[in-house]
Amino acid sequence: PRLIIPQPPDQSSEVEKKEIILLNTLNEKIELLEKNGIDHLVVVPFTKQFSELSAEKYIQEFLSGTFHPHTIIIGYDHHFGNERKGNYKLLEAHAEKFNFQVKEIPEHVLNEVTISSTKIRKALLDCDLETANKFLGYDYFFEGRVVKGEKIGRELGYPTANLEVQDKNKLVPGDGIYVVTAILIGQKNDQLKGMMSIGVRPTIDNSKRTIEVNIFDFDKDIYGQTVRVYVKKYLREEKKFSGLEELKAAIAIDKINALEYFLSI
Repeated sequence: PRLIIPQPPDQSSEVEKKEIILLNTLNEKIELLEKNGIDHLVVVPFTKQFSELSAEKYIQEFLSGTFHPHTIIIGYDHHFGNERKGNYKLLEAHAEKFNFQVKEIPEHVLNEVTISSTKIRKALLDCDLETANKFLGYDYFFEGRVVKGEKIGRELGYPTANLEVQDKNKLVPGDGIYVVTAILIGQKNDQLKGMMSIGVRPTIDNSKRTIEVNIFDFDKDIYGQTVRVYVKKYLREEKKFSGLEELKAAIAIDKINALEYFLSI
């Protein structure tokens, strides 16, 4: 059986009290791993006691003592144990003693660029969807609960689902207008085509940051439901227009561009 022990998602918040930004929540990781044929997932609470475990004890007591692995596969830049002293070389040095094999996952290079989660996060925050999705190998997605809005989109002829992301650590892409598809969680439905605005709505009120999704040819009441949004393409930056009519004209162009994208794929 294949088992994965991910780096604890709450490492920084538990020990260093720093804000962390997640590409995937724990449930999303589980879903992605299941799709890739992983049999078991072990999630370890990153307590202070666990964080102080030396790399040697991590191998002896945790890895070998708990799981008795036949083979350990580790990323080329992965570190473990107190002060991050554990790595591939240390595992290799202990392999014979604890009777396991070690394999290293090399760095993944695409177009002469080494792929890393840091670069993916930066690409998403910079609205560079092409790079982010290429590095991920899938379209970046996040989920949000549909909450009440001011219904300005409906007045303009483009009703939107206003999303509230439940996990405060989940990365939301940078402000702008995007092409997206969406699914309603818990319901059997195809991916619905649409477009999304992330930002402070400078033409209207320049208020708090909002996430608004206009689903094409869709007018059902979905308040309170959870929507998953797959972010396909960045269209343009958020702009302040002279008024609602100019904003409406810009949204019409955005929809044309979004529909052209869907026709092209």
